[in-house]
Amino acid sequence: MLLMERFLAGFLLVLLQSSSRVTHADPDFRPNFLLMMVDDLGIGDIGCYGNDTIRTPHIDRLAADGVKLTQHIAAAPLCTPSRTAFMTGRYALRAGLGSTGRVQVILFLAGSGGLPPNETTFAKLLQKQGYTTGIVGKWHLGVNCESRNDHCHHPNNHGFDFFYGLPFTYFNDCKPGEGKDVLVDLQKTLWQISVILALALLTLLLVWTVGLLRIRLTFVAFLAVLWLLSFSVWFVPFELLRTWNCIIMRNGEVVEQPMNVETLNARLMLEAEQFVERHRDGPFLLFLSLAHVHTPLFVSEGFAGKSKHGLYGDNVEEVDRMVGRMMKTIDRLGLSENTLTYFTSDHGGHIEDAQRGGWNGIYRGGKAMGGWEGGIRVPGIFHWPGHLTAGRQVPEPTSLMDVFPTVVKLAGGELPEDRILDGHDLMPLLEGKASRSQHEFMFHYCGIYLNAARWHPLDSDSIFKVHFFTPNFSPAGAVGCYDTKVCLCHGDSVTHHEPPLVFELSADPSESRPLSPETEPRFPEVLERVRWAVAEHRRTLTPVEKQLTWANVLWKPWLQPCCGTFPFCSCSETHTPEHTL
Repeated sequence: MLLMERFLAGFLLVLLQSSSRVTHADPDFRPNFLLMMVDDLGIGDIGCYGNDTIRTPHIDRLAADGVKLTQHIAAAPLCTPSRTAFMTGRYALRAGLGSTGRVQVILFLAGSGGLPPNETTFAKLLQKQGYTTGIVGKWHLGVNCESRNDHCHHPNNHGFDFFYGLPFTYFNDCKPGEGKDVLVDLQKTLWQISVILALALLTLLLVWTVGLLRIRLTFVAFLAVLWLLSFSVWFVPFELLRTWNCIIMRNGEVVEQPMNVETLNARLMLEAEQFVERHRDGPFLLFLSLAHVHTPLFVSEGFAGKSKHGLYGDNVEEVDRMVGRMMKTIDRLGLSENTLTYFTSDHGGHIEDAQRGGWNGIYRGGKAMGGWEGGIRVPGIFHWPGHLTAGRQVPEPTSLMDVFPTVVKLAGGELPEDRILDGHDLMPLLEGKASRSQHEFMFHYCGIYLNAARWHPLDSDSIFKVHFFTPNFSPAGAVGCYDTKVCLCHGDSVTHHEPPLVFELSADPSESRPLSPETEPRFPEVLERVRWAVAEHRRTLTPVEKQLTWANVLWKPWLQPCCGTFPFCSCSETHTPEHTL
């Protein structure tokens, strides 16, 4: 009798626990979202995607306990356009953030280009559903349009209640001694012009002083003004670039200028943890956008010299610890079953940066190389205990743009009907309710130029990839654009192919064996179907203002975020945490 009573009591307890557990099928249930994005991480840099020299146990555990996407594609191979597509669920050129020439990303924080105010981000839609939204880390989608404090492109104007981090990005100029990144050849030219003018001015003054030549003072004054102007055009925007671009903002306020790199990572992690703790009662969305592993690489206490893959490996292992720390926070607060966690990179690794860049595994190419797989195939991990089957792998084509409709639908929101979305809800694939991706076609852009397209035929498991043009690698024989550091998308920098290069990715993921009519019976059909899809896709494009023109990206002093009185911008954040993880 006693045994039966214990059995009934235990059975009732299980029933009560089961009935109290909310699921996403409950119309009133709104999960939290933790979205983590690494900067420039190669798909081959982490253990669960094949790396056996860099230790990433926390990321590997996230994949083992969740769902791993093995054909997860960034919409662009560079930061600004890829993050635009991620935020909006649309190809970047729909927002005007595709490049027509050399400038492929936002170069100056005081430029006027950026994510237009009329674009709809997933954060805006989640705000309408009662979510508290936050971003900690890198933004790189602009700040101001017409005045220093209009913040038209700022995260707070794009649906994020809270922002702490880098409104620009982390790059070489942010760390003294690491060299320069922005328009280096132009800087050199401007410096040479100022030197020539200075020498000419000094020579004239010397000749005039010794009486060898009579010179009008108005001409000397004109030459002096011309020298001062040329020197200022070089020195002010470029030599002070660390002050202008490398800053930390808390919402609309600049709290550190220039930023202290040594304590940056600890502050980002502390802010991310505190955001989750403040909003533990939810629902919340936190986008943790890490400064790692973009160069210059961090030299962090506790990680330096620990990896078998040098300083870059040290940085990846530090990223892994950051991921583990966030998951520990979620677990400690009892939020695991109520929080959908996502991990990815904005695009592939930067292979031209010698030992400081990432590894893209078996895939050809890397960052800024158009449609080559190494620059756009990225890690994609979803983790949601009690909702997603642990250990599932999804080999179907998926996109960073799919995060937009996925989180909006899970939050109970409505997808916008006044614009075209290029992403699709991932939940059917993640839950195993669908076996095929909704992406029959995907388009790969290099700037505004449609570089390549993939086709996943409805009657086949094949994935055909068609390259209309490819970047010209340099020097000859290299697999990358080592002479220019990044590949360009136009003019003599590319080679157009007619017929296009065609690969079958399921059999040749390295894109090393182009198909031909002799080797692939479907070759003519592939070209016909892809060209039809490209034509249909182009019919959906509408003219928008281009955000990455020279006029929009160059430095404008009246748009420069500043703590203090411009141009004397300088401040340090107080009460910084210990820089350990």
